Amino acid sequence: MRSYLFGTLVAAMLAIAPAHAANTVPSARLQEILIKTSLLTFNDANLTGNYSVMHAKLAKAFRDKITAERLKAAFTGFSSKKIDIALIAAMPPVEAGEPKIDEHGALVLRGYFNTKPSRISYELYFLPSEGEWKLAQIDVKVKPPESN
Repeated sequence: MRSYLFGTLVAAMLAIAPAHAANTVPSARLQEILIKTSLLTFNDANLTGNYSVMHAKLAKAFRDKITAERLKAAFTGFSSKKIDIALIAAMPPVEAGEPKIDEHGALVLRGYFNTKPSRISYELYFLPSEGEWKLAQIDVKVKPPESN
Protein backbone atom coordinates (compact mmCIF):
# COMPACT_ATOMS: atom_id res chain seq x y z
CA MET A 1 0.00 0.00 0.00
CA ARG A 2 1.69 3.18 -1.20
CA SER A 3 -0.86 5.64 0.09
CA TYR A 4 -0.24 7.40 3.34
CA LEU A 5 -2.87 6.99 5.99
CA PHE A 6 -2.87 8.99 9.12
CA GLY A 7 -5.20 8.96 12.06
CA THR A 8 -4.68 11.22 14.99
CA LEU A 9 -6.49 12.42 18.02
CA VAL A 10 -4.98 15.10 20.23
CA ALA A 11 -5.88 15.17 23.89
CA ALA A 12 -5.74 18.69 25.27
CA MET A 13 -6.16 17.41 28.77
CA LEU A 14 -2.53 16.32 28.92
CA ALA A 15 -1.96 19.80 30.31
CA ILE A 16 -4.33 19.00 33.18
CA ALA A 17 -2.98 15.60 34.17
CA PRO A 18 -3.59 14.77 37.80
CA ALA A 19 -0.93 15.83 40.27
CA HIS A 20 -0.82 12.30 41.71
CA ALA A 21 0.24 10.85 38.35
CA ALA A 22 2.21 7.64 38.56
CA ASN A 23 5.78 8.60 37.92
CA THR A 24 7.27 5.25 37.03
CA VAL A 25 7.31 3.64 33.62
CA PRO A 26 5.52 0.27 33.75
CA SER A 27 7.25 -3.00 32.90
CA ALA A 28 7.88 -4.00 29.28
CA ARG A 29 5.11 -6.60 29.56
CA LEU A 30 2.55 -4.04 30.76
CA GLN A 31 3.69 -1.64 28.02
CA GLU A 32 3.01 -4.30 25.38
CA ILE A 33 -0.42 -4.97 26.89
CA LEU A 34 -1.24 -1.23 26.84
CA ILE A 35 -0.04 -0.87 23.24
CA LYS A 36 -1.84 -3.90 21.86
CA THR A 37 -5.12 -3.45 23.72
CA SER A 38 -5.28 0.21 22.72
CA LEU A 39 -4.49 -0.45 19.07
CA LEU A 40 -6.77 -3.49 18.81
CA THR A 41 -9.64 -1.55 20.41
CA PHE A 42 -8.94 1.24 17.90
CA ASN A 43 -8.96 -1.35 15.11
CA ASP A 44 -12.27 -2.86 16.21
CA ALA A 45 -13.85 0.60 16.43
CA ASN A 46 -12.68 1.46 12.92
CA LEU A 47 -13.87 -1.82 11.41
CA THR A 48 -17.29 -1.81 13.08
CA GLY A 49 -17.97 1.93 13.18
CA ASN A 50 -18.82 1.55 16.88
CA TYR A 51 -16.54 3.70 19.02
CA SER A 52 -18.38 3.22 22.33
CA VAL A 53 -15.92 0.62 23.71
CA MET A 54 -12.92 2.72 22.73
CA HIS A 55 -14.60 5.73 24.35
CA ALA A 56 -15.26 3.75 27.54
CA LYS A 57 -11.56 2.79 27.78
CA LEU A 58 -10.25 6.38 27.56
CA ALA A 59 -8.88 8.27 30.54
CA LYS A 60 -11.80 9.80 32.45
CA ALA A 61 -10.68 13.40 31.91
CA PHE A 62 -10.68 12.75 28.18
CA ARG A 63 -13.86 10.65 28.17
CA ASP A 64 -15.68 13.55 29.86
CA LYS A 65 -14.67 15.95 27.06
CA ILE A 66 -15.19 13.88 23.91
CA THR A 67 -18.03 11.69 22.69
CA ALA A 68 -17.88 8.38 20.86
CA GLU A 69 -19.33 10.17 17.82
CA ARG A 70 -16.48 12.66 17.86
CA LEU A 71 -13.99 9.79 17.98
CA LYS A 72 -15.72 8.28 14.98
CA ALA A 73 -15.42 11.54 13.05
CA ALA A 74 -11.72 11.83 13.95
CA PHE A 75 -10.90 8.45 12.42
CA THR A 76 -12.90 8.44 9.19
CA GLY A 77 -9.64 8.02 7.26
CA PHE A 78 -9.22 4.59 8.81
CA SER A 79 -12.84 3.52 9.07
CA SER A 80 -13.88 4.52 5.56
CA LYS A 81 -11.05 2.43 4.10
CA LYS A 82 -11.67 -0.51 6.47
CA ILE A 83 -7.98 -0.66 7.35
CA ASP A 84 -7.42 -3.75 9.48
CA ILE A 85 -4.35 -3.81 11.71
CA ALA A 86 -5.32 -6.94 13.68
CA LEU A 87 -2.12 -8.75 12.65
CA ILE A 88 -0.28 -6.79 15.37
CA ALA A 89 -1.82 -9.16 17.94
CA ALA A 90 0.74 -11.80 16.91
CA MET A 91 3.74 -9.47 16.63
CA PRO A 92 6.00 -7.77 19.17
CA PRO A 93 6.05 -3.97 19.15
CA VAL A 94 9.40 -2.33 18.35
CA GLU A 95 10.27 0.70 20.49
CA ALA A 96 11.09 3.96 18.73
CA GLY A 97 12.52 5.85 21.65
CA GLU A 98 12.57 5.21 25.36
CA PRO A 99 9.21 4.91 27.10
CA LYS A 100 8.86 7.86 29.43
CA ILE A 101 6.64 9.83 31.75
CA ASP A 102 6.40 13.34 30.28
CA GLU A 103 6.19 16.67 32.09
CA HIS A 104 2.38 16.32 32.28
CA GLY A 105 2.48 12.92 33.96
CA ALA A 106 1.56 11.03 30.78
CA LEU A 107 3.16 7.73 29.86
CA VAL A 108 4.46 8.08 26.30
CA LEU A 109 4.97 4.96 24.17
CA ARG A 110 6.26 5.26 20.60
CA GLY A 111 7.09 2.52 18.17
CA TYR A 112 5.99 0.36 15.30
CA PHE A 113 5.13 -3.14 14.22
CA ASN A 114 7.36 -4.53 11.50
CA THR A 115 4.45 -5.35 9.19
CA LYS A 116 4.67 -5.63 5.41
CA PRO A 117 4.12 -4.18 2.91
CA SER A 118 3.28 -1.22 5.14
CA ARG A 119 4.54 -0.48 8.62
CA ILE A 120 2.12 0.29 11.44
CA SER A 121 3.57 3.06 13.62
CA TYR A 122 2.06 4.44 16.80
CA GLU A 123 2.48 7.15 19.38
CA LEU A 124 0.33 6.62 22.45
CA TYR A 125 -0.16 8.72 25.56
CA PHE A 126 -1.69 7.25 28.70
CA LEU A 127 -2.84 9.03 31.85
CA PRO A 128 -3.38 7.51 35.25
CA SER A 129 -7.16 7.25 35.51
CA GLU A 130 -9.35 5.22 37.82
CA GLY A 131 -6.34 3.36 39.21
CA GLU A 132 -4.71 2.37 35.90
CA TRP A 133 -3.06 3.76 32.79
CA LYS A 134 -5.74 4.72 30.28
CA LEU A 135 -5.43 6.06 26.75
CA ALA A 136 -5.51 9.83 26.32
CA GLN A 137 -3.97 10.35 22.87
CA ILE A 138 -3.44 8.10 19.86
CA ASP A 139 -1.57 8.64 16.62
CA VAL A 140 -1.43 5.71 14.20
CA LYS A 141 0.19 5.65 10.78
CA VAL A 142 0.16 2.93 8.14
CA LYS A 143 2.71 3.55 5.42
CA PRO A 144 5.79 2.15 3.71
CA PRO A 145 8.68 1.58 6.17
CA GLU A 146 11.09 3.90 4.39
CA SER A 147 8.77 6.89 4.98
CA ASN A 148 8.26 6.46 8.75
